[in-house]
Amino acid sequence: MNKSIQQQIFYTHPPKAVWAYLTQPELMSQWLMPNDFQPILGYDFSFKTKPIPSLDLDGIFYCKVLEIVTYKKLSYSWKGGPGDGKISLDSIVVWTLVKKNTGTELQLVHSGFKEIENYSIFMGMTDGWLKNMEKIAKLLNNVT
Repeated sequence: MNKSIQQQIFYTHPPKAVWAYLTQPELMSQWLMPNDFQPILGYDFSFKTKPIPSLDLDGIFYCKVLEIVTYKKLSYSWKGGPGDGKISLDSIVVWTLVKKNTGTELQLVHSGFKEIENYSIFMGMTDGWLKNMEKIAKLLNNVT
């Protein structure tokens, strides 16, 4: 299968404001999921949501910070599965922020959908990531 999700969105806010929604756990939970993220290279963290039996996911995503370039790039692993230590999704999320004259372009690449059993997750997350990026826009606009 080997597919990746690629999304991008433009915000009329500086990279620093967008970065906060990608790196501050309390802000991340407003648009994504409750988490214990810390912007530290090599840091293990998790996102938690309700189990999704239709996708064979227990609702816990295990992650590790792989790269961090303040206000420019953030990358982390994204693993999940049905529980009991079984991982059926082993993927990578990369956020890239590009400063523009009137704001910030945010690019997402979520790669690693290699197994055929990941197809349903891939389809759901393709639309899901875009909706979440749109949530960030709404949150940014309410703040400023």
